[in-house]
Amino acid sequence: MFQGRIYVKKHTVSLQAILIICFFLLGIIPVMIQSSVLLGAYRQNLIDSRVKEIQNQCWILSNKMTRVGYLTMEPRESLLDNEMSVKADIFNCRIVVVNRSFRIVNDTFNLSMGKINVSEEVIRCFNGENSSKYNSEKRYSSQTIPIYSNSQEKEIDGVMIVTASTEDLLNRIVTVSDKGTFLHFMILSLLGIFVVLLSKLLMKPFKELQRMLNRAAEGNLEETISSHAYKETEQITESINATLKKLKAVDQSREEFVSNVSHELKTPITSIRVLADSLIGMEDAPMELYREFLSDISDEIERESKIIDDLLALVRMDKMAGANLNIAQVKINGLLELILKRLRPIAGRRDIELTFESIREVTADVDEMKLSLALSNLVENAIKYNVEGGWVRVTLDADHKFFYVKVSDSGIGIPEEYQEQVFERFYRVDKARSRETGGTGLGLSITKKIILMHQAAIKLQSKEGEGTTFTVRIPLTYIS
Repeated sequence: MFQGRIYVKKHTVSLQAILIICFFLLGIIPVMIQSSVLLGAYRQNLIDSRVKEIQNQCWILSNKMTRVGYLTMEPRESLLDNEMSVKADIFNCRIVVVNRSFRIVNDTFNLSMGKINVSEEVIRCFNGENSSKYNSEKRYSSQTIPIYSNSQEKEIDGVMIVTASTEDLLNRIVTVSDKGTFLHFMILSLLGIFVVLLSKLLMKPFKELQRMLNRAAEGNLEETISSHAYKETEQITESINATLKKLKAVDQSREEFVSNVSHELKTPITSIRVLADSLIGMEDAPMELYREFLSDISDEIERESKIIDDLLALVRMDKMAGANLNIAQVKINGLLELILKRLRPIAGRRDIELTFESIREVTADVDEMKLSLALSNLVENAIKYNVEGGWVRVTLDADHKFFYVKVSDSGIGIPEEYQEQVFERFYRVDKARSRETGGTGLGLSITKKIILMHQAAIKLQSKEGEGTTFTVRIPLTYIS
């Protein structure tokens, strides 16, 4: 069972807390904005209504004054004075009447009787421009209303100045605001409960996913992790399952590797022991038999040495990063010619034709020693797993970014079902034939490792009984 662990980075703020805050803000901000807008509209409506009502009542009063000639009659109509005082009390306002001489002839507060008022608003009103203003800081409204003469010319004989406080209206708004605050508190409480329940509901699939991940972290990798509540959780579980599948494959590969290493190392030792025991058990054996047995023991020791050397090479490359490559500009044409020159004696022993086709001159940034080992493995395999009298063709080509090395042979080929596994360590399609040819089962694994270290790629095309082609693509300029 795979004992690897899945580590999930811990954050100081939980997703549920973020959801609660976001939902709460999304709920409360519109409520607060709406409340502020409604309260402001209510306040303005009250003030406008009060100003309009006062204005209407004062116009009625002005018309009455016009009809009776209030500003010219002596003594002035006491009933109109009383009505003016009543209206001032009702609307909590002050009414001042100014005649054409700008003298105050009536004041409901009795503070400025007989005084002169030559304010800008009064002058404008005498010129036919009525005014209506509201001072939000001092909380009062000010209006000027003309009083016409009762003659046919309808001249303006006076001006009525009305100053009304809105303090009582604002107090009413404060009362409404206090009730609104209580309502807000109730809304916030209900919203808070709703948000917490909603966040828990939304987080439930993630909690379930976390539970399954915890089980996987404890080593239970056989259980399939699945969550289809949201598209996001489905994508997460697909990625996790793909990762777990790769981890299990790696674990299985590791177990197979350990098993293969044990088997491969024990096999030569077992052969050596059998041969040695056979020699010990023989009495008066001829010298030729001793030499034959010792020759076999030497071959097994050499085979054991090759396996150990290849294993050490793989271990070194596993630990090695791309920066450890000894990159230099190398003429690839010359490198391949040197490799083929070294391998031609081996090909000649089996009457295999070994040819090199160079389409163009290529110079690239590579590790010459490692790349030479990788390409040698490909050509040597093409020779070993070929038919008597066959051929091996090596082709070199390049474009503006990569160079390509193609190694083709007329050999036995690789069945399609085994082609994805040939780069695995110790994997052999035909184990008996591989041992006959002296292979360790690590050559192609080493080759692929070296090619990947060069940021390159290798592709296999093969058909059983017709031959195999390996194509290597390597960047002309190495980028770490």
